[in-house]
Amino acid sequence: MPTDTRTDTRIILFTGKGGVGKTTTAAATALRCAEMGKKTLVISTDPAHSLGDAVDRELSPEPQEIAPNLYAQELDVYYSMKKYWGNVRILLLQVFQWQGVSNMVAEELAALPGMEEASAFLWLDNYVQAKEYDVIIIDSAPTGETLTLLTLPQTVQWWMTRAFPFQKTAVQTVGAMVRGLTGIPLDKGFMELDELFSKLQRMQKTMTNPDVASIRLVMNPERMVIQEARRAYTYLQMYGFNVDGVVVNRIMPESGKKDSFFKSYIESQKKYLVEIEESFAPLPNFRVQHAGQEVFGLDLLRSIAENLYGEVEGGTDPTTFFFKEKPFELVQDDKNYILKTKLPFAEESDFEVRRLSDEIIIQLGNRRKNIFLPRFLAYYTLTSKVLSGGWLTLTFSPNA
Repeated sequence: MPTDTRTDTRIILFTGKGGVGKTTTAAATALRCAEMGKKTLVISTDPAHSLGDAVDRELSPEPQEIAPNLYAQELDVYYSMKKYWGNVRILLLQVFQWQGVSNMVAEELAALPGMEEASAFLWLDNYVQAKEYDVIIIDSAPTGETLTLLTLPQTVQWWMTRAFPFQKTAVQTVGAMVRGLTGIPLDKGFMELDELFSKLQRMQKTMTNPDVASIRLVMNPERMVIQEARRAYTYLQMYGFNVDGVVVNRIMPESGKKDSFFKSYIESQKKYLVEIEESFAPLPNFRVQHAGQEVFGLDLLRSIAENLYGEVEGGTDPTTFFFKEKPFELVQDDKNYILKTKLPFAEESDFEVRRLSDEIIIQLGNRRKNIFLPRFLAYYTLTSKVLSGGWLTLTFSPNA
């Protein structure tokens, strides 16, 4: 009897500010993986679905094959909730009603915080456990929603400990009695809820496993986009997610300078490209030239993939882990927080550190590195900075 020798499913999540080209980048990457012989699923978790437009196919809430080895799926929150949350909704309604909440308010509260994001994790968990695909590419929602998705298990667990002020066994016992009298499956709902939490926690472990999953930040060479990407990078690092690359999309070609209308825009892009390289170093940068047209259909996606990864034969494998180290880390030490960041080859005499609101600016000669700080550090003061062994250590102490 043959055995399944497939290793862990490789997961790559693309995120960034809305409108930067996450969908085309994700779809092009998925197409490249499929054409390399890997069974690949590209799945959109963005409520404003455009994956179907990118691949020029009408997609459904279940995976469908759109090319050899290539499957696509656009999540539908109502379809997913019906599939995964049926008994849970009944359980929550009954619990809130027992606590004296009106029916209408109970209906609202029964929509758990993050239920939309949770459904994405549940689909992913099923695919990973079944080893159904070699590669899963996630076309994620804009940055804020992505962070909500990735930190969901802790959020839901916190919420539920306050929603259920009594023991699990009590809910199951009462639920079994109620089901016997009314046919309402409350005990089944609690068991289903318990199982869903286990799946969410398991999936988060998968997403933070640097040997399985990585996140790629997609951006355009524009100031506001870069700022949001920096902030996302900080939070992803803080929560332990591996970011292994940066995709800079829609770069105008130098030939556009001949048109005076684009000249200043191209000059500003050049400045921002340098800023991206310095801000996100040592992450590798992948650059994509502006296609000059709207990108939809497999042929145009294939050209984007060639721009990103080179030719299919001899080009770069998109499933490669391009970076695995932690370029910086934030830890707590007694009452202080310690931020450590790599500054290779820097000497104490040629660097300067400034704090500007929620940003740390590190000046190295004529080069500059920006690190966004978590917002809670607004209550802390930068009290020391030490450079040793290629690492800069910053200490933040509570405000007096």
